[in-house]
Amino acid sequence: MRFADVEAIRALTGQHRTPVLSDGDHVVHETWDIACYLEERFPSNPSLFGGAIGRGMARLINVWSDTQLGSPLRRVIYGDFPAVLDAEDRAYFRATRERDLGMTLEAACADPEGKLAAFQQACAPLEHTLSVQPYICGPAPAYADYTVFSIFQWARLGSSKEVVAQGSAIAEWRRRMIALFGNLGDRFPGYPM
Repeated sequence: MRFADVEAIRALTGQHRTPVLSDGDHVVHETWDIACYLEERFPSNPSLFGGAIGRGMARLINVWSDTQLGSPLRRVIYGDFPAVLDAEDRAYFRATRERDLGMTLEAACADPEGKLAAFQQACAPLEHTLSVQPYICGPAPAYADYTVFSIFQWARLGSSKEVVAQGSAIAEWRRRMIALFGNLGDRFPGYPM
């Protein structure tokens, strides 16, 4: 959904952020809440969490992904994002992100090499985990993989900067995640080169 459709989102959900899931008369927003809703609504489908204990661990990974990975990554890639947005959406993106950052996108993204190093340091637990198992969740992907993958997909599609070291365990995991569901991760245009 385009930024220009913020009013439609607000009318549907009472707030202005995506993602949004509408299932009949039931509307859910926020990634975590959508995952919990899907888990409860479709109990015969493969579990996103693998049970109550897995749900608890997935919540931690969700928060870690948003705060420890997403936060430093914003300061690496946000400066590139306006180039992938529709022209009429660029001002909204810039205004809202600069308000949240407390500075211009250019100032936030100054010293990209140093900020990329900080992001890669935050990835160390992920690299270590993926060096001994194919997915965060072990032998197969589940919610924790999908939520962390969203951070890397966000960077891959919205920025020219490669944030994953070639040949790393994270790079191989990202390749496997992109290939899931009939190569779904590659069906979207990437950053214009």
